[in-house]
Amino acid sequence: MLEDLRTLVEVESPSRDRNALMASAEAVAAVIESRLGGQAVLVGSEAGPHVHWSAGGDPKVLILGHHDTVFPIGTLERRPFRVEGGRATGPGVFDMLGGLVQAIHGLATLDDLSGVEILVTADEEVGSRSSRALIEERALACGAVLVCEGAADGGALKTGRKGCGTFEVTITGRASHAGLEPEAGVNALVEASHQVLDIAALARPDSGTTVTPTVASAGTLDNVVPAQATVVVDVRVESAAEKERVESAFAALAPHLDGARIAVQGAVRRPPMPESASAELFAVAKRLLPGLEGRAVGGGSDGNFTAALGVPTLDGLGAVGGGAHADHEYLVVGAMAERARLVAGLVNAIQRARPNESVGPVRAIVN
Repeated sequence: MLEDLRTLVEVESPSRDRNALMASAEAVAAVIESRLGGQAVLVGSEAGPHVHWSAGGDPKVLILGHHDTVFPIGTLERRPFRVEGGRATGPGVFDMLGGLVQAIHGLATLDDLSGVEILVTADEEVGSRSSRALIEERALACGAVLVCEGAADGGALKTGRKGCGTFEVTITGRASHAGLEPEAGVNALVEASHQVLDIAALARPDSGTTVTPTVASAGTLDNVVPAQATVVVDVRVESAAEKERVESAFAALAPHLDGARIAVQGAVRRPPMPESASAELFAVAKRLLPGLEGRAVGGGSDGNFTAALGVPTLDGLGAVGGGAHADHEYLVVGAMAERARLVAGLVNAIQRARPNESVGPVRAIVN
């Protein structure tokens, strides 16, 4: 597993870099083929190639992941792949190359892979716009989804996720000389300040809704009243009702200054993943690995899409570790084999469930 992890980490794969993602997709496909046989198909998209592998037979379970990372080219030179003190480090080890490797090696222990599919996408870190339709298609065809994103703190599985989205608010004012006639302008920065306060007030922590302005820009020169400003906002919600409330509130934003104009783009594009979507599969996982915990988390994944379709979905089956998207990202080496076996056990249990039944009857098989 560590050899394959090194192979994948050392092919840098930042989102939106199509050349890098092509090389990464080819590396992922090669690892899948070397460990599982068959042919991994590269599915072209505007974001870069997705990797799809099928063992054949009636689809029963989709192993879902992504090979794009948030780290720019050159990160590997500064932070190369290393294994020290029981930890593997390097860009993408935890989010989520380690999970891919574990899943592939777990599947390799099974004598029968019929009905198993693997889909590794190229744009999860930037919203999955080019892969969402394919993800949903294969999830509906398979009827159960195992997401190999990194585990939650302490190795817990991710049994629920908030819906998440990004909004961009553009404020248009009117430029003027800041010293000679500031009153002739419409200050987009001042208007943006009003909007930031209005936007932040949309949060409802008691309902699990966070609305967080994260990036702002305005102005051109220190002696010019700014004519334009932008505010980028991260939104997380736990329910469809909150999704609708927040989206409606953004659409209704109104200027405070005469002459200012407001334009809003964005939406909560990843729907919430309710814990009910993972309940049956999590019950199976707990029987396979006693003491395993589950946790609802704020981050989103492609599991949000599959859960929203009503497809049983269990997330956080990937690496145990931490530091996603940070320089201290790491994977706990000692947990890799156990997590590989967990994926294999879940797949085996799903395969043995009788056709056209929910995953629920698998509980008796595991016992």
